[in-house]
Amino acid sequence: MPVSKEEVLRALSVVKDPDLGRDLVTLGMIENVRIDDTGNVTFTVVLTTPACPVKEQLKQQTESVVSALPGVRAVEAEMTSRVMKGTMTQREGIPGVRNTIAVGSGKGGVGKSTVAVNLALALSMEGARVGLLDADVYGPNVPLMMGSMGKPQPTETGKIKPIEAHGIELISMGYFIDADSPVIWRGPMLTKLLTQFMYDVQWGELDYLVMDMPPGTGDIQLTTAQSVPLTGAVIVSTPQDVALLDAGKALMMFKKLNVPVLGMVENMSTFVCPHCGDPTDLFGHGGAQVAAARYAIPFLGEIPLHLRIREGGDSGRPIVVDAPDSPEAQAFMHVARNLAAQVSVVAYKQQDAKRGAPVAFFSKR
Repeated sequence: MPVSKEEVLRALSVVKDPDLGRDLVTLGMIENVRIDDTGNVTFTVVLTTPACPVKEQLKQQTESVVSALPGVRAVEAEMTSRVMKGTMTQREGIPGVRNTIAVGSGKGGVGKSTVAVNLALALSMEGARVGLLDADVYGPNVPLMMGSMGKPQPTETGKIKPIEAHGIELISMGYFIDADSPVIWRGPMLTKLLTQFMYDVQWGELDYLVMDMPPGTGDIQLTTAQSVPLTGAVIVSTPQDVALLDAGKALMMFKKLNVPVLGMVENMSTFVCPHCGDPTDLFGHGGAQVAAARYAIPFLGEIPLHLRIREGGDSGRPIVVDAPDSPEAQAFMHVARNLAAQVSVVAYKQQDAKRGAPVAFFSKR
């Protein structure tokens, strides 16, 4: 006699999402359970992001527990995703954008734009719909790093059509000025420009809008936090103490502005000699992970210091696109998956808070 749907769901209820800490059935992640007369079972696992870092693990676990049931001949779990909105406030968000992620740093020179660009591309390569907003108005490097030219054009509705490159939507001050023209603006002008970039650009339907913030703790960070309900912020730092000191200031700024800090990334973590292959910690190693633990936020991962990463940014062919199977690109993919997991954690925390349920902590995985 074939197994029943209730038995299948009961078996699946022992499988937990490691980031959300609850079973897949309670989370509503199991859909379309089908059982034929010969004992073949199929069902759909709806993940919270296409960049789920434990996708294969959950597929294996769900198929295993159902296969163990009497009367089951074969099992197939179809893996799909539905990205949740990570902000549930009364403030109006950017139309069509489900999650807005600020990538910031305490100081310049730590590779924040490189991380923002490659994280956006990594999320896109995992199947998410992604946009990249270059909010670093004084140093708008995204057009160069993405190898994109031209000027955004107006749409019939009066919106600005973003530039598309490598499969993601882009907007930057760099598209509106000459490459060698400085931006000499005061705070109110920057505020108006940033507001236009957020609300007057036709972003369409996006799972994630990654915002490359300027370094420090100035007007643009304040405007962004007050103008749009950010899902959260990512802090980029190199391993040495002087960078971590400033990274801590940026982190505390976002916390004071009630913006969840999704985690910290250690950039330029280890240099691997292209000739002998020996690793050298030019700027130290592990400092960001220690800092993340001190501030009780997730550590998203580390990115090595490598010539190909720099060359990719200068040539408009980011490493994630140009050499996706390289160890350097895979480091960005690892960070992107961990980031996507933390966005899902924030979404469920806010959903629980709205229902008045106990709020879960960030995943430390």
